Amino acid sequence: MSPTQDAVVIAIDGGGSKTDVMLVDASGAILGRTRGPGASPQTVGMEKGLGVFEQLVIEVVEQAGLPPTRPYGTHLAAYLAGADLPIEEEELSRELTARGWSESTVVGNDTFALLRAGTTDGVGVAVVCGAGINCVGVAEDGRVHRFPALGKISGDWGGGYQLGSEALWWAVRAADGRGPQTALLPAVVEHFGAKDVFEVVERLHFESLPRDVIHELCPLLFRVAAAGDEVAAGVVKQLVDEIGTLVATTVRKLDMSEEAPVIVLGGGVMTGVSRDVIDVIERQCVEVAPRAEVRVVDIAPVVGAALLGLDAIGASTTAKARLRMSAVTTLVPAGVVGEDPDSLVNGSAPGEPDSVGKRAESFGAS
Repeated sequence: MSPTQDAVVIAIDGGGSKTDVMLVDASGAILGRTRGPGASPQTVGMEKGLGVFEQLVIEVVEQAGLPPTRPYGTHLAAYLAGADLPIEEEELSRELTARGWSESTVVGNDTFALLRAGTTDGVGVAVVCGAGINCVGVAEDGRVHRFPALGKISGDWGGGYQLGSEALWWAVRAADGRGPQTALLPAVVEHFGAKDVFEVVERLHFESLPRDVIHELCPLLFRVAAAGDEVAAGVVKQLVDEIGTLVATTVRKLDMSEEAPVIVLGGGVMTGVSRDVIDVIERQCVEVAPRAEVRVVDIAPVVGAALLGLDAIGASTTAKARLRMSAVTTLVPAGVVGEDPDSLVNGSAPGEPDSVGKRAESFGAS
């Protein structure tokens, strides 16, 4: 069924550090877009998180010149960091539906938005490595494989905070003699303008430095590794191996090894690393699926949420192509990193038509 001409999709990308909201009509035209602070309900609480979402939705509705009466749109596509378990998605869906912003609502994890942004049909494997790390896979027949992605308690390793913490950990141990010498030590001290690394630790302990600054050490880690430091390079190798393991596990669970799956890499860490790092990840991916195509997608994830919304209302392939042409950044070939992971930059759309199928989902199994 084709959507009505006045159908409107409200797309939300609720990340850990920022929230993007976009309004798109059935033709694929962007009616408005706004950004606010990170407001994952799992992090800031349901009431506060939904309050931020509502403020941004109202703002973008006003920006688009739409009537200020509910429902504001036809369909709400909300893809949120922290919506990791089905029970969380169901609770968020109930809460968002109760707000009356739209006639229908779908809530999912933001990794699905990345996968949709990097493919023409939402089929393949996506690994997001930003503040945290997560991986999802969707097979041609709709089967879904995903991980709980709850941090260390669910077996996860990686993400910007984890990598920054590792950089600090190795720097401290180099300073006090428990670990090998590493160029991470002077780099961390210089980064914070401290007299030594113990001053950094003390400031973190007494919260004169917020813990969030540990994220800042992630790009520092990659720079030190690229300069040849063995300790830093070891941490980067661990991340690469972890991404390779996530992809390999998902590909095997979904029986994609003999196919040509699209492997989508995204998130601030992935769009900020060197070509050499991406090349190693690509080699690991093709070991499990020789015909795999690896893409680093430098795109605002809200575009993926909007595409999923257009799928849900039955929008045409022309509408989806229009959205891509006006909002999407380049689908970057493996090893080539985009320049601005936080912006919308004009780029080309994939040549195949956009489509999406039904999905049967499970954790840890196909």
